[in-house]
Amino acid sequence: MHELTELIRQDMRPALGVTEPGAIAFAAATARKYTEGPIQQIQLELNSGMYKNAFTCGIPGSIQMGNAHAAALGAIGSDPDQGLQCLDGITPEQAQQALELVSAGAVQVTMREITSTIFILATVKTPSGCASVTIRDAHTNIVKITQNDTVIFEKPQTALADHSDTPLIHRYTLKQLCDYVRSVSVEELTFIRQAFTTNYALFEAGLHSPRTTFARYLLAANGGQVFSQNEQKTASLLCNAAIEARVLGLPEPAMSITGSGAHGIIATMPLYAAYKVNGYTEEALLRATALSYLVCMYIKEYSGKLSAFCGCAIAAGTGMACGLVFLRGGSVEQMHCTINNLAGSITGMICDGGNQGCTMKGVVAVDAAWQAVDMAMKNIYIDSIHGINAATPEETMRNMGRIASPGMVGTEKTILDILQEKRSRKEEKTQ
Repeated sequence: MHELTELIRQDMRPALGVTEPGAIAFAAATARKYTEGPIQQIQLELNSGMYKNAFTCGIPGSIQMGNAHAAALGAIGSDPDQGLQCLDGITPEQAQQALELVSAGAVQVTMREITSTIFILATVKTPSGCASVTIRDAHTNIVKITQNDTVIFEKPQTALADHSDTPLIHRYTLKQLCDYVRSVSVEELTFIRQAFTTNYALFEAGLHSPRTTFARYLLAANGGQVFSQNEQKTASLLCNAAIEARVLGLPEPAMSITGSGAHGIIATMPLYAAYKVNGYTEEALLRATALSYLVCMYIKEYSGKLSAFCGCAIAAGTGMACGLVFLRGGSVEQMHCTINNLAGSITGMICDGGNQGCTMKGVVAVDAAWQAVDMAMKNIYIDSIHGINAATPEETMRNMGRIASPGMVGTEKTILDILQEKRSRKEEKTQ
């Protein structure tokens, strides 16, 4: 099997709800497994991106939102063996218990540092003792477990991410990625079908839920049809009804990529729309999606997993746009022009957490991608001499990532200041 196939296979995984609340619940559920008796207190320490992304995010199994509720639900009713789907099966009784725990002030959440590197430290305390779980670098990568201050598991330092090594994806050029998706055996890519099955089920959940609003608007804009003759409107509907369902916490998983359900949705569903509207072959869809994933990964390895810029629109949107060029029979040079068009326009779009705004950002990403591709295919593009664009697509994608990390660290702090000010005002009103 080709190493790029394996890279995609390892990265593509289902996640219930927004990934950050799922990871928080997973950490708390794992810590709870090492305690006995009623829960007295939960303490949660998070890096800035984790804190921000789950701040007002919907949670499966609950009508509540946010970090504290995710931790409480994780400790009370989640199955840690289910990983990022651990919130599946939460009962109304468990949701009520979690609400009571949060309302009593028993869940403490603090932000540890401003960084794009994932960090979670979840501690569960009971009358008989306490346990802590530390997650670092990836959403389910447990690096340490303590029970009553005794370390019972610790991942060797050599097993942690080595940031000095060049990531596998960066050892390839865009041309080499395209050569791979054109030449790899299609049988190697059939596992990608599951992404469309999973994300389409999430789309349908969004379309039929009384809680969604964007989904119904986008359906009406598409003439009341799921699949119309308008490729772009169909793409926006399929993509963004699924994203809305996800941020509301509806009980269907998304197939994530680079640790994000929204990235996975944007990287796949617009291409699925193009496939359905224009009658492309399934083989072409699978190959285009593989390219979409790889370009997304390329940018994300520079920007970091969680940062102040919207990787969903910028990284996944750029990957999806390259996949669309592939479906239309375009060249590597036209992909380069497409990347330039997106780098010079939507780069810098902020991420202010996993919330309803993700849906609107998805709308912008689809519209921008379609325009960028249409123009590039007609030889209309932002020249490489301008702005952050560069002579090669690889360097342009690197520059896109650099805008996020280290470029937007100050922006991340400002966003967090705003969120914490909002939380303080809310707490003052309830006192």
